[in-house]
Amino acid sequence: MKFVAFERAKQGTGASRRLRNTGRTPGIVYGGDGQPQLIELDHNALWHALKKETFHSTILEMEMAGNTSKVLLRDVQMHPFKQLVQHVDFQRVDAKTKLNMKVPVHYVKAEESQAVKFEHCVVNHVISELEVACFPGDLPEFIEVDLSGLKKGMSLHLSEVKLPKGVTPVLHGKKDPVLVSVVATVAEEPAEAAAAPAADAKAAPAKGAAPAKAAAPAKAAAKK
Repeated sequence: MKFVAFERAKQGTGASRRLRNTGRTPGIVYGGDGQPQLIELDHNALWHALKKETFHSTILEMEMAGNTSKVLLRDVQMHPFKQLVQHVDFQRVDAKTKLNMKVPVHYVKAEESQAVKFEHCVVNHVISELEVACFPGDLPEFIEVDLSGLKKGMSLHLSEVKLPKGVTPVLHGKKDPVLVSVVATVAEEPAEAAAAPAADAKAAPAKGAAPAKAAAPAKAAAKK
């Protein structure tokens, strides 16, 4: 994705507030060989870009003063209750330096699995994004995980998923995290089957008991 940025001359709380009042969002670009640089962006264009998953997880092309550079979105500061982006941070990308990045995980074909289609289970997504390490050229937009082989009671671990070439997971001490788990739902049919005999037992008269109609003449005789 591409976006346009402009050089920002002034900094400070007051300057940033005045900038926001004009429909611009203050930001900064850092990293790489260059010095940190103050920038500003059109707020509405940035707001719509932030709604796209690609803007958060892929290398972006920033155009500024006629030059284009590759950056990554690193931080977004939102207003506590207004739909307002208060500040954004970008990091320059060096093609020869590995980077750590969180990549979204897309789960597909769960409805085709035995667990969902025939065993009526529920698939719980434990992890929605995965932190990976790779060179910028190998950074995937997302990681796709095929769930068509799931069965009742299974759990899918990271070690069972083939990651894109050049991509390694950053686990932070976790050996082999669970990506998804399969949970069986409570079957309704056995419950209904158990309720039917109970209803029949209530309807049937107890063994050895006199019929209900036979009790009426006995009551009449007692009155006489």
